[in-house]
Amino acid sequence: MVTTSAGILLYRVDPDGAVSALVAHMGGPFWSRKDEGAWSIPKGEFDPRTESAADAAAREFREELGVDPPDIALVELGTFAYASGAKNVTVFCGEAPGFAASDDDLATLEFGAFEMEWPPRSGKRQRFPEVDRVAWMPLAQARMRLVAGQRPAIDALEALLAD
Repeated sequence: MVTTSAGILLYRVDPDGAVSALVAHMGGPFWSRKDEGAWSIPKGEFDPRTESAADAAAREFREELGVDPPDIALVELGTFAYASGAKNVTVFCGEAPGFAASDDDLATLEFGAFEMEWPPRSGKRQRFPEVDRVAWMPLAQARMRLVAGQRPAIDALEALLAD
């Protein structure tokens, strides 16, 4: 069965004209020692029968980063299918130059958490943050660090900004 997710990709234009995106490093023990392919757009699953993609994207942003998304106009970049065929993610984007503008601002975010059995087959349950850090990074760097299924969203953002 295909899971459906939605998220918000914030971007800003830096003083030198370069574009940066806000991305989150996934939390939990599986991702702790990984970097390339271990970052994500703040996003999460939803049921399209009971919630719109836009509402889910805002809810998941809040749940993952601990703050409401900025009150800005969002544009739907599209829905992107993971190569495995197991997940589709609808991504919205918006320019947010003042959101968490400094490393100090990013450090104040309070990430949501999830629980899982850890270590595997131990019978013990532990809580882990949904994300363990967030960063603004240039689009080329963000593309390389995002999980593969989300990289086309960076391409779509670049195409949107080029128009």
